[in-house]
Amino acid sequence: MPETTLVHGTCVAIGGQGVLILGPPGAGKSDLALRLIDQPGRGLNGVMRASLLVADDQVAVTRDGGELFASAPPAIAGLFEVRGLGIVPVEAVAQARLVLVVKITDAPAIDRMPEAANSRFEILGIGLPLTLVDAAKASAPARVRAALDRLGPG
Repeated sequence: MPETTLVHGTCVAIGGQGVLILGPPGAGKSDLALRLIDQPGRGLNGVMRASLLVADDQVAVTRDGGELFASAPPAIAGLFEVRGLGIVPVEAVAQARLVLVVKITDAPAIDRMPEAANSRFEILGIGLPLTLVDAAKASAPARVRAALDRLGPG
């Protein structure tokens, strides 16, 4: 039987790949997700990828074998909080296989040339690649796509 946990965060599917965005309240998780959804991009590999919401604020993460899948709790499926507008309905996918965790971090705390390029974030006993991103930077959506590109094809 699959194991499930609820995580405080936001998840988007970028070109079908699940990206879990974590950070403290007010850090910019939903704002970064909104920019990813609103602005498709090419990342480093030149392939245009659109993003869709998986879940906002609470993400149900399920372990199935050696993989993790993200979905929205039923009460908030397809709903997205846009600061200043409130909670709005948006196009969403029911589930995405998680391949990356993004942790919102202030720029000064992010190493320019990190030695631990293989940083991991563990959920339900499975480690996922972790990248740190300053959500306040204009380049934040591009940095998330670049991190996906480093992982290779999904």
